[in-house]
Amino acid sequence: MAHYNCLIVDDEVELTRMTAEYFEMFGISCAVANDRDSCLAFMAEDSCDVVLLDVNLKDQSGFELCKKIREDSDVPILFISARQSDDDVLIALNIGGDDYVKKPYSLGVLLAKVKVILRRTAGDHSDAKEQEQNEEYDGVIDPATMSVNIGGKHVQLKAREFALIKYLYEHKNKIVSKNDIFEAVWGDSFYSDGTLNVHIRRLREKIEEDPNNPKYIKTIWGTGYMLEI
Repeated sequence: MAHYNCLIVDDEVELTRMTAEYFEMFGISCAVANDRDSCLAFMAEDSCDVVLLDVNLKDQSGFELCKKIREDSDVPILFISARQSDDDVLIALNIGGDDYVKKPYSLGVLLAKVKVILRRTAGDHSDAKEQEQNEEYDGVIDPATMSVNIGGKHVQLKAREFALIKYLYEHKNKIVSKNDIFEAVWGDSFYSDGTLNVHIRRLREKIEEDPNNPKYIKTIWGTGYMLEI
């Protein structure tokens, strides 16, 4: 089994090649797939740290491919698409995507986003580090398994969800602004409130008894959020 930092799934062959070559200039190993079947064949035989997935794959759907990948894998998926509507962004996030980048994009910006994901999914989990982190988070947050113990529930989270709850826990019982969350969890400001709202809703659905009347993740209208524990 071969391992790559990034799998690029796009039917624009020349763009895919250029993106892969650019990333590899900065030390990010890339594999490419130009259709659904090639992507699934890769996922069956090899592995990667992040998937860049185009929404339109000729007569195939990147959304459907994302759902298929999510049946077996929690690998971060960053959608890339010329489709500009907020509805498409929300669909992408709701079906398991971690981010959405609209075409045309700067290769430099795309590289920066991938680097943020790679830093967060880096596999440095030595026993000493895990012990130190578990003590720091009092058993509520478990970085080794990207899981949360809260309200009597043990919940497994995806990478972006875990980064969000981890940041809120590090500032528990304090109001954190949306801008601070964007910078800490997404690494830049190229996101809409809708992106954050979707991820907050996902977390509430997983950890709250009543997501519509949350006990832990509170909305502070006009400011941001607060994790009450």
